[in-house]
Amino acid sequence: MARNAPAAPGHTQRPAVMADVARLAGVSQQTVSRVLNHHPSVSPGTRTRVLAAIEELGYRPNSAARALASKRTKVIGVVGFDASLYGPASTLAGLEQAAHSAGYFVSVASMRAPDGDAVQQALRRLTSQSVEGVVVIAPQRATVDALADAPADLPLVVVEGGDGNGRPVVCVDQVAGARLATRHLLDQGAPTVWHVAGPDGWLEAQNRITGWREELRDAGAEAPEPLRGDWSPASGYSAGQLLAERSDVRAVFVANDQMALGVLRAFHEHGVSVPDDVLVAGFDDVPESAYFTPPLTTVRQDFDAVGRRSIDLLLELIDTAAENASGRTTTVAPELVVRQSSVGRRRRRTSRRKSER
Repeated sequence: MARNAPAAPGHTQRPAVMADVARLAGVSQQTVSRVLNHHPSVSPGTRTRVLAAIEELGYRPNSAARALASKRTKVIGVVGFDASLYGPASTLAGLEQAAHSAGYFVSVASMRAPDGDAVQQALRRLTSQSVEGVVVIAPQRATVDALADAPADLPLVVVEGGDGNGRPVVCVDQVAGARLATRHLLDQGAPTVWHVAGPDGWLEAQNRITGWREELRDAGAEAPEPLRGDWSPASGYSAGQLLAERSDVRAVFVANDQMALGVLRAFHEHGVSVPDDVLVAGFDDVPESAYFTPPLTTVRQDFDAVGRRSIDLLLELIDTAAENASGRTTTVAPELVVRQSSVGRRRRRTSRRKSER
């Protein structure tokens, strides 16, 4: 068979095209296309011959042309929000890893605010890039509400999005996670558990409040009024200063580890010992939480599992146009990670704080 002729002096040899591969392998261009698209009708011998020709010629498929022909771009869009926060950033990382493992590229459209206009702009940007489907990270109710105007024929999966506005949802079971932390603190002998909650409008914050209240209700314990934070250590520090002034606080469940860091700092400054005087648990299991003083008990979220299940579900929608996925919710179980902040040494029945006051 003829090989590509060497380039004339002063000229660059042109890249191999599909016709060159077909000629070298002794097959049609249609057969080459079938091999590239993993079509099952190609015999093993023919496939081997085509692949050998591709390698010999250094042929690289024209991805744009293949996308036009197959209507498959192998690109998934992700709508994200506030990647400075551990949860959304880790969710995005899990999605990207899962998409790449499935052979897809990821195009990210970040929103500064989760309002309807921003969501629609992000979706328009992604659909203009011919993405095959979209995952929307929707930690706030406003983001979910905006999905009502998303194109009906766009394969779309919502992460941490409540009811998803009729779209399929993949989420960590936030209610169960809050119940795990609250039950653990009660089991250590605390008469009730105080709560430093996340900000209004955040679905995860509300679900953690729900789980905390449900666990206290089932235990017959009174639920104190929660203190609100904004996920930052500074807001946790402010809440911790208020709690440190009270003599009746024996346990605190904090809605994320960053706020828990602020609570621990405030307790330390007020001479409140953790865990001897007050037990503390957080949520997220950020990498630094094992190195807090003391190491923080927290609830771990499996962001890799969220990413895998989200991408798997999205690819199912893309491949089958499965209408029965509407309204489906897939939950990922949380895990309680117990460290020194909630157990430590055996706590006295009458705390040092109470005896000193």
